[in-house]
Amino acid sequence: MYRQNLFTEMAGSMHDFYSDTQSRPTRAMREAALDIPLGDERHDADPSTLELCARVADMLGMEAAVFLPSGTMCNEIAIAVHTSPGDEVICTRESHIIFAESGGPAALSGVMMHPIDGKRGMLTQEQLSDAIRPRSAHAPRSRLLVAEQTANLAGGAIWPLDQLNTVASAAKAAGLATHLDGARLLNAQVATGIPARDFARGFDSAWIAFTKGLGCPVGAVLAGSRGFVEEAWLLKRRWGGAMRQTGVLTAMCLYALDHHVERLAEDHLLAQSIAARLADLPIIASVMPVETNIVIADLDPQAPDARETSRLLREKNVTVTVVGNRRIRMVTHLDVGPMDADALISALGAISRGS
Repeated sequence: MYRQNLFTEMAGSMHDFYSDTQSRPTRAMREAALDIPLGDERHDADPSTLELCARVADMLGMEAAVFLPSGTMCNEIAIAVHTSPGDEVICTRESHIIFAESGGPAALSGVMMHPIDGKRGMLTQEQLSDAIRPRSAHAPRSRLLVAEQTANLAGGAIWPLDQLNTVASAAKAAGLATHLDGARLLNAQVATGIPARDFARGFDSAWIAFTKGLGCPVGAVLAGSRGFVEEAWLLKRRWGGAMRQTGVLTAMCLYALDHHVERLAEDHLLAQSIAARLADLPIIASVMPVETNIVIADLDPQAPDARETSRLLREKNVTVTVVGNRRIRMVTHLDVGPMDADALISALGAISRGS
């Protein structure tokens, strides 16, 4: 069941579709952390953290896992472990590692990006083969494939399992390492019924987020081989991500695994409902197909641009994300429900009418 988020309870009227990262821990989730035993995660002494890492490693079919503060750190550590400075990373142009990680691959790992114009955030085996460079003293070494499941800027699109496996297998056959950005991997699992481990099968590393649809305040878990996780731990310490009594966080993550995974289906249904209603508004030119919890819409050429539309929506206590000059993104999560969707549609309708 949807609940109003803490901000809404305090402010009384905010309808926050900016991102599923805006979700807040439920009272039950916070209470789950009150009485747990705690220890120092740096010495493998925090029971909840050890349990969480073991569970996620098993979910993803990996040998080991490490708890990290954010999904961005998961991606950046994976890139650093899998590559050397001067190597090249192949991904789609809309990938999170390109548009939302502050140039981290270049700054932290010294690697080049080879962006591919994929269809709905996905590339094909042929596109991958064309992108892999022949060995040459004049060119960077193609070293890593990164795929994103679901594809955020493609409207939460789900890579078909066969396509994902085919591309990952082709990358490995060419000598590349493979990494799966699984920020919303569990959305794909719930939407398709395909276990997360099947999506991750062709990858050397993968991770899941707890701060999006699962509603936790902090955390992601990165998984791979034992050797990979040993190297990841080195970078976790070096980059300031090692913590102490992380059980106060990982207990909430464990609660989320037990209580908030299947309810992602509610977010998907709400997103589909919003998309259908948006299509009837004059302000909206088109809406991407909705498979999970992300709705991306292009604004009509006669409407205000995305930044102005976002500003006008904020005046009506609705928040969305600007993802292009005439494109907005709306993300459903456990802190928004049908009443919030009504407020979103009403506000966009009012902007359409100039009121």
